Amino acid sequence: MKRSFDLVLFDLGSTLIYFDAPWPEVMAAGYTELFQSLRASGADLPRGRFIADFHERLSAYYRERDTEFIEYTTESVLTRLIAEYIPGGLPQPAVRAALDALYAVTQSHWVLEEDAHDCLSRLREMGYALGLISNAGDSRDVYRLIEKARLTPFFSSVLISAEVGYRKPHPKIFELALAAHRVRADRAVMVGDTLGADVLGARNAGLASIWITRRADTPDNRDHLDTIQPDRQVETLREIPGLLNKWKKKPAG
Repeated sequence: MKRSFDLVLFDLGSTLIYFDAPWPEVMAAGYTELFQSLRASGADLPRGRFIADFHERLSAYYRERDTEFIEYTTESVLTRLIAEYIPGGLPQPAVRAALDALYAVTQSHWVLEEDAHDCLSRLREMGYALGLISNAGDSRDVYRLIEKARLTPFFSSVLISAEVGYRKPHPKIFELALAAHRVRADRAVMVGDTLGADVLGARNAGLASIWITRRADTPDNRDHLDTIQPDRQVETLREIPGLLNKWKKKPAG
């Protein structure tokens, strides 16, 4: 039986892996580790003020990127802030080490969905090419999460907004994924938990979409329930192979 698609693209966070703790508490612990790393590198910084400033800068960065869909990086935010405190800033390895200390805290709370490996294995057996598209401000963090979850062998392509400069739903990041696989948009489907990024982004780039809902009860998604409709909807990853096997496209015209 001829498949409707050749390529299945996946989101990462809240799709293949999930966060198992309150985000503000974990980030607070991460900020502490980041600051201690900077102090260990010789940076003379005021703890409370610097951490508050970094949190404020990150929040502003998150708001801006979710409006423009252009990705800068967390490293660039931290580098600019340090330069305001220390003339000439710090060497890049010291900045990188501080970010690694922060992300080591958050990485310990990302957990693999229990049906992720089985879903991906079945899709590979069915002949689908698999790609990953992740919105994230730090590519090194994402690669470590993928490795930790033992997801690396499943994907022929990994696109991270921090590397390519565009965030979902910007069409460019989807176009780059299609080009990496040499697949037309109408032969690809995107799987993700966010209506505004994954589903709308896929639609705008000409791809089909599957909305996975088990971790999708968020304010942003609730705001889009009446305006953004996925092509298909599932609750779990284990439903996807069967769904794709039965997927029938409407005849053109």
